[in-house]
Amino acid sequence: MRFLLPLLWIVIPISCNQSTTKSEHSSSGENMAKSIEKSDAPDTSSDFSRVYFKATGTEPFWSLQISDDRIKFKVPGDSLITPHADPGKTADAKVKYYQLETESTNLSIQIFHRECTNAMSGFKFPYAVEVQYKRTGDQDSKTVKGCGEYITDYRLNDVWVLESLNGKEITKGDFKEPPKLEINTSSNQFMGFAGCNRMSGALFFEKKIIRFTNIITTKMACQPGNKEDAFLHALKNTTNYQIGNNRLKLDNQNGISIVFRKTD
Repeated sequence: MRFLLPLLWIVIPISCNQSTTKSEHSSSGENMAKSIEKSDAPDTSSDFSRVYFKATGTEPFWSLQISDDRIKFKVPGDSLITPHADPGKTADAKVKYYQLETESTNLSIQIFHRECTNAMSGFKFPYAVEVQYKRTGDQDSKTVKGCGEYITDYRLNDVWVLESLNGKEITKGDFKEPPKLEINTSSNQFMGFAGCNRMSGALFFEKKIIRFTNIITTKMACQPGNKEDAFLHALKNTTNYQIGNNRLKLDNQNGISIVFRKTD
């Protein structure tokens, strides 16, 4: 028994040290994982995350984020960041292009409005993207290709009730019930009530551009004086939007406008 007591005193400290070391390693690993996750996560530090276009590609893996204040292009081992600039457009607006240059970077971006399939995942995207880049001092530029999409403003994702049409507040006699619009930004779909018939359709979104497309309605007969046709005409011709004070304003260059009120 005289020999067992010293052994216990020796074993106990060693066991405690191993437990402490394991805890330290675990904590270190968790911190590292959080650090990696944070560095690879999208930049969402400001309102609407400010990122309105994203693109990715393979061979090599690369990513592109265009936000209201900057453009960030990332390849393995390097990130190229430039201030934001508005793109040039072809006459039919099917191609947008950026020519960006800083003291350390030359960046050329082309966004083509055509279907694109990711080479690895097989997922389809509405835009094809080509990026040409070069660091100052490099002899040759490099080119990568991939797919991208615009990120629909999350503030649109709500239920909206019509308040005014073409500058005039609606009255009880204008519709069977006030038109209602429910927008789903995750699927870019909408549904609702047009004032007499149910409606549904797709949402097209780009920076500062919104369109309501593929609108389908039921075919119920409407009472005389119902302004459903005028409402649908305005909705189909929408090109711009503004959000503020719980209101959604839709309009176009011809002055046709709709104002919705956000519902609880």
